[in-house]
Amino acid sequence: MVCHAGAVSATWRHLPASAREIAVSATDAVDAARERDAEAYRPAVERLAAADRAGLVLGGAVRLLLEEGHPDGLDGDDVRQVLERCVRSAATWWPEVDPHVLLVLLAGALGVYDPGDDDNLPDPAAVARHAPLLVADLLAVTGRPFADYLSAAFAEVARTELHD
Repeated sequence: MVCHAGAVSATWRHLPASAREIAVSATDAVDAARERDAEAYRPAVERLAAADRAGLVLGGAVRLLLEEGHPDGLDGDDVRQVLERCVRSAATWWPEVDPHVLLVLLAGALGVYDPGDDDNLPDPAAVARHAPLLVADLLAVTGRPFADYLSAAFAEVARTELHD
């Protein structure tokens, strides 16, 4: 349950420097996407692209958002609706949006993407430019703060690394 006692701002001081850079740049990029601010978005996604493992963390956040927004599971129509809504919304202010990259992000978050079958594999910079668009779109459905999902995604990455 999210605390409704007032605005909460995440400082991410408890994270190692590399994870903190992911958290700060991802938050900046998602905020810019939610505000449809291309001038703020570009430098935020450039910083995000330079952050090692940002795609892994954002993929976890996307998965969590999808699970919460579709508690009964997703079918092909649900995925198509998410993709179409995100592309249409983003294209109004970010004309560089690529539906293929968003589809790869969705399929990857759902665990059904095989990069070996993709002749047009998105690079980390493309992932960094598109994941915040998808996150911002999915946040509109859940209504919860991005920090909640980002914290949970970091916890999942840490748990996975601990068990590997």
